Amino acid sequence: MAGSGSTGELEPDGLSVDRNPVGGVTVVTVAGEVDHRTAGALRRALIPLDPAPAPRTVADLSGVGFMDSSGINVLIAAHQAHEPGGWLRLAGVRRPVLRTLEMVGLTGLLDCYPDVRAALDA
Repeated sequence: MAGSGSTGELEPDGLSVDRNPVGGVTVVTVAGEVDHRTAGALRRALIPLDPAPAPRTVADLSGVGFMDSSGINVLIAAHQAHEPGGWLRLAGVRRPVLRTLEMVGLTGLLDCYPDVRAALDA
């Protein structure tokens, strides 16, 4: 989802992160593997830049095939950074990553949607 407000970043370890505003919501598109080497890029992308109340973010994880505990910790921190009143929604979570989220109980904390459009429309 390229746009005039897009800010992209490619970490040396191959994680691609792109932030785009879409109607008052920040859509963060992530591609690659999230592990201890790349979690910092994900953290920088998901923690709201503006301290304004009630930030809203959709994390498009359709390009993420692997996420370890470092990524899980980032998702928890990002969820907390969106409180109170804001939200973090996950979109396009692939089966291996979804399974990890389910195992640690994050699917009860973070809403998951099949794609970005569904997350934005919810």
